[in-house]
Amino acid sequence: MTDVAVANPIHDFLAAAVAENPVVVFMKGVPEQPRCGFSAIVVQILDHLGVDFVGVDVLQDDALRSGVKSFSDWPTIPQLYVKGEFVGGSDIVREMFESGELKSLFAEQGLLH
Repeated sequence: MTDVAVANPIHDFLAAAVAENPVVVFMKGVPEQPRCGFSAIVVQILDHLGVDFVGVDVLQDDALRSGVKSFSDWPTIPQLYVKGEFVGGSDIVREMFESGELKSLFAEQGLLH
């Protein structure tokens, strides 16, 4: 079996999650109980902004955990997607939040309450 054959169902799952939900965080743990500090930071920021989002626990499956990295071509978790577009990981999300850019992005997309 090749890596591509193994990755396709995972990439299909990831593409569907991103397409079906305006804001998705692929993270370690779940929003109610993050299992790493970086995932917790992203959850706290989104909660602070009042953004509805779906958290997908990549620790539930090794293929999912590695597949999300190849899907985005980004080496770390968590990963934030907004309206189908990859935004970044924890450091980028934090920097965008601190600069006000993240709030503007959500406002432009009609995702703030």
